[in-house]
Amino acid sequence: MSQVVRTRFAPSPTGYLHIGGARTALFSWAYARRHGGQFILRIEDTDVARSTPEAVQAILDGMKWLDLGHDEGPFYQMQRMDRYKAVIAQMLEQGHAYRCYTTPEELDALRERQRANNEKPRYDGRWRPAPGKTLPAPPAGVQPVIRFCNPVDGVVAWDDQVKGRIAIANEELDDLIIARADGTPTYNFCVCVDDWDMGITHVIRGDDHVNNTPRQINILRALGATVPQYAHLSMILGDDGQKLSKRHGAVSVMQYDEDGYLPEAVINYLARLGWSHGDDEIFSREQFVQWFDLDHITPSAAQFNTEKLRWLNAHYMKQADNVWLAADVASRLARRGVDPEAGPALEPLIALYKDRVATLVELADALEAFYIDLHVAPELLAQHLTDPAREALRKLSARLEAAAWDKAALSAAIKETCTECGLKMPQVAIPLRVALLGQPQTPSIDAVLEAFGRDRVLARLSRLL
Repeated sequence: MSQVVRTRFAPSPTGYLHIGGARTALFSWAYARRHGGQFILRIEDTDVARSTPEAVQAILDGMKWLDLGHDEGPFYQMQRMDRYKAVIAQMLEQGHAYRCYTTPEELDALRERQRANNEKPRYDGRWRPAPGKTLPAPPAGVQPVIRFCNPVDGVVAWDDQVKGRIAIANEELDDLIIARADGTPTYNFCVCVDDWDMGITHVIRGDDHVNNTPRQINILRALGATVPQYAHLSMILGDDGQKLSKRHGAVSVMQYDEDGYLPEAVINYLARLGWSHGDDEIFSREQFVQWFDLDHITPSAAQFNTEKLRWLNAHYMKQADNVWLAADVASRLARRGVDPEAGPALEPLIALYKDRVATLVELADALEAFYIDLHVAPELLAQHLTDPAREALRKLSARLEAAAWDKAALSAAIKETCTECGLKMPQVAIPLRVALLGQPQTPSIDAVLEAFGRDRVLARLSRLL
């Protein structure tokens, strides 16, 4: 590839960065990184009524959490208005655009007539200049829109890097409004000027933009700009096969952070949503960049699978550094009003529990019992703390006061208690778990005791017995 690859991610700040947008950003970022190019971040904020500073910040936060660093930007379209207006003036001068004085009411009436005649509703070109055509005098008091002179015949075609050859007849496209009556330029026009000015070579975006592409190609050609390569990604469906909605994944990317997913797991998962490298399921960000290409993006819709994401996250949890996990869990506990200093050291507990959970939230849930004033559910007490179990725990408590505080000695103390009371290991270990943590299942009980510490174990047993 001789030219320097330049890709862009260009979200509209009318909502959060969701999974579909994050995948687009990831693929655009990875393609630039794969080819030693540049990745540009552009905020398309011309929809003033719906764009908010909060949504801009949410997009920036999501990109930062996923660690998709941009090389240039963020550029904001609202800060480029003078440039757009200069290009429109140039297009008017060169005959690539014209002023249209058709009122909204006249357009509505035109569309009604076309629908009544079973015609496709479209602007009829009444104000478009043409050789030998006499235009009426501009009506008083009507501010014109600016329309692009779309080619009237021929075909606009491109080789989509995902969908293959796409061709649209120009007669299907009417003359697009490129500036509104108040002078503000429209989305499809701004995108063309931005892609031209920023030297974008590859536009990787969702296939909801396929209909915009022929219009944008025609505008770029009129400007004398190089037309980028296009790759349109198919939509993502939810677990149930329906279009992705808020109830299954189309939430802010930062919600995944809130829900206890690791960014590495989300990146790995997004990479496999519509792209593959053989049967490889688990790979690092670096490996993904090395492998990524546009040839292996599937043109069919990808399906979101929450269980697969949880499985991947569980894998990355096992690999994660215990010091980092401890800091994250400490902050999650603190946000719940639980003091992570009011109990045993977190790191040994993390080492015990991280293989048993799929998310950081589940890890915090499991460890919270070590740090709170525990109130065990009455039904658990009734089920497990029978009279023989209570007697065994009293004897065990006496042994633990004198035992060396390591796994071997603690295990021996429990076994001696079982023998003395004529009970099997689960008949002592499960009541002990319930008494200490309100949970009938935990990691190996001797390891839990060791991490908990003598004073806390004896205090909890004493209070319950």
